[in-house]
Amino acid sequence: MSGVEVIRAAALDGVPHGFLGRHGGVSTGVHAGLNVGIGSDDDPVAVAENRVLATRAVLPGAHLTTVYQVHGAEAVTVRMPLADRPHADALVTDRPGLALGILTADCAPVLLADVQAGVVGAAHAGWKGALAGVTDATVIAMTALGAEPARIVAAIGPAIARASYEVDDAFLRRFAAADPANERFFADGRAGHHRFDLEAYVAHRLAVSGVGRVEAMGLDTYADADRFYSYRRATHRGEPGYGRQIAIVGVG
Repeated sequence: MSGVEVIRAAALDGVPHGFLGRHGGVSTGVHAGLNVGIGSDDDPVAVAENRVLATRAVLPGAHLTTVYQVHGAEAVTVRMPLADRPHADALVTDRPGLALGILTADCAPVLLADVQAGVVGAAHAGWKGALAGVTDATVIAMTALGAEPARIVAAIGPAIARASYEVDDAFLRRFAAADPANERFFADGRAGHHRFDLEAYVAHRLAVSGVGRVEAMGLDTYADADRFYSYRRATHRGEPGYGRQIAIVGVG
């Protein structure tokens, strides 16, 4: 693998951040690259080294802080390095020296910042968490630290795209039950199936929560096997495991 690739969003210009893929790590085999997933079947030593490499590429000298992601809607406020990973799917902070990290392998990583208030956030938005309101919870937690929604900018990083995300009728009905207008995030597929636009739905939820600017980066984890890990792609290929990539943000 080449050096660590750090993908940055124009919306977060000036904010220490990065969406990382699989380039630049030390893992091998099906996890080859920058796998940062503690819960994967990868060598723990390699995972630990990859987490150091990822943090160094985005926020040198910062302490990487992550959560035990559960596909929920809880956001935790972090003021110091955490001894244990709380069960949550988003983090916010106003403290320098902390690198907030969110792990994904098709779900949407969302990085947020209010530069004026010096407040940042990171959210893991899979379909369950997105529907439950994980981005709403992140904005609320940032507001409690002094951020204002209209000043918040957000970027949605590499995630499974609509063209790659086939779901069934029952899946669509869950979203339609929450709001009939949600049907616009689904395109017709084969009989009894649809294509879900997770990125567009997350962008919608961010806008509704009052976020001033949202950048959807349009990077498909499923379609780009060289660049990103993908749970669904690994499943479809019958692979024995899969890696996780990380998105990181901190206070500048």
